[in-house]
Amino acid sequence: LTMVGASLLWVGWFGFNAGSAGAANANAGLAFVNTVLATAAATLSWIAGEALHKGKASMLGAASGAVAGLVAVTPAAGFVGPMGSIVMGLIAGVVCLWGNGDDAFDGFGVHGVGGILGAILTGVFASQSLGGTGGLTPDTFAMGAQVWVQVKSVLFTIVWSGVVAFIAYKIADLLVGLRVSEEAEREGLDITSHGETAYNR
Repeated sequence: LTMVGASLLWVGWFGFNAGSAGAANANAGLAFVNTVLATAAATLSWIAGEALHKGKASMLGAASGAVAGLVAVTPAAGFVGPMGSIVMGLIAGVVCLWGNGDDAFDGFGVHGVGGILGAILTGVFASQSLGGTGGLTPDTFAMGAQVWVQVKSVLFTIVWSGVVAFIAYKIADLLVGLRVSEEAEREGLDITSHGETAYNR
């Protein structure tokens, strides 16, 4: 079922990336193709890395690799060439595999690391010398300058997200609290918070 969900996400992502063009045009077509290629490449590189690291690849790893590719290619979908999207996917698969840690849902390792990587690599692979479109200003595109713009944007996003999340957590903590009591946790949240049992003990 995880693979079914990941496949549905993959198909739905075409609307997200290609639909961002706002029209059925060459930009939408490029974004569509790049979404397919980066996602496939990330899936393959994730399971290859997993096989080298753990001795075997897994379907869960393939699903996570696909999501890593989707996330990484999103900022770049309309600006990089097909070969650039493949390279981005290959890099994203192994970097996001490395980025996974104790997060139960691989949320930061896939979405955080993949998003940061994709945003920065957009500045590289949007270069016309690497098959990209040159971004919104192809006549004045400079890879170094664009990478710096991308890095600054990533840093701003990290700071903004951290500050806003901290404020939101503090407000939630004051109003309703962020944790249940130890007793409620021991008894189980299904019973204490929802008044029902999800599993037989």
